[in-house]
Amino acid sequence: MASEQLKTAVIVEDDPDIRHLLVEVLEAAGFSTVSVGNGIDGIQAVLSYRPLLTTLDVNMPGIDGFEAARRIRAQSDTYIIMLTGLSEEADVVLGLGAGADEYIVKPFRPREFRARVDALLRRPRAAAPQQQAPRQDSVGPSFPGARPAAGPAAPTSGGPTPGAPLSYEEYLAQFPGAAQPAAPAAPTPAPQQPVYAPPPQQQPAPPAQQPVQQPIIVHHPSESAAVVPVSGSELVVHQPAGELVATGENWLVHRDLQVDTDTRLAYIAGHELDLTRTEFDLLSTLMASKRRVRSKADLTLVLRGESYVTSYFVGEADKRAIEAHMTNLRRKLSDNPTTPRYIETVRGVGYRMTSEVAAPA
Repeated sequence: MASEQLKTAVIVEDDPDIRHLLVEVLEAAGFSTVSVGNGIDGIQAVLSYRPLLTTLDVNMPGIDGFEAARRIRAQSDTYIIMLTGLSEEADVVLGLGAGADEYIVKPFRPREFRARVDALLRRPRAAAPQQQAPRQDSVGPSFPGARPAAGPAAPTSGGPTPGAPLSYEEYLAQFPGAAQPAAPAAPTPAPQQPVYAPPPQQQPAPPAQQPVQQPIIVHHPSESAAVVPVSGSELVVHQPAGELVATGENWLVHRDLQVDTDTRLAYIAGHELDLTRTEFDLLSTLMASKRRVRSKADLTLVLRGESYVTSYFVGEADKRAIEAHMTNLRRKLSDNPTTPRYIETVRGVGYRMTSEVAAPA
């Protein structure tokens, strides 16, 4: 295996914060890293860079981590580590069955992750057995004084050289009165049995990879410009005043803030927002709830992927984490908590979206 292959790791993770953490840990371990944000790009990166190690998230745009692991394992022997928030036994079994070598549940500790990588690399891949050439057994004469099958040729004139080994005819010539025995007959080869070869089975063609549909942004210089719809894609139109018009059931709209839950893209006044996975989930949850108040405990369970059940434990540390994420989200929205335009705080309860109509001055 080439030295550069031994030092390459592909990171398939859609959360930029976790992706940066994995880059730091693996580069400290001596790897060069390649980072991508979805499963389809992850498969292409593995086939292009042929890494020694690959980390896979499960919940990603396009195809999930289980399907990505199956496709990678069918074409590569890279070590696969699954990093996911899914901790159920069925998910672990599904991940290992798809081809993963390790299954680590988020949140994870960087030093433990580094130790698991080192332990994984101590398990060498089984090398394919080398095929040995078939043995060639030479068959030579077995009478006393016979010459070996391979060697210098005997002189053709002047009689046998004293001390030299005798040929089969020279050996029989020493006994003129003896009957010449018949030369041993060559063994009759066994009749060849017809070899049955099963007809080749046609392998099913792999499913075509469906690219992740990205929104198509069309800029119109005037309101009279015609809008040309594009088949198979969502249409996002920028009007002259900067207002974004989005169509489709997967779009959530609040004032000039638009969210596409399918492609996990968010826009404000026509400009795309750079949100982490947690920030996007918080924003889409609040926009879907509209004016209904969502408590910090409720939002914590949403991020865990659990339904709202009061028996689940939500501690103060979880609530403080929601506050920190909400602060970062408001900063990216340029939203002032004192005079909010998008998200307002309901003291002692939680958060909700502001009214669609601006309050009179």
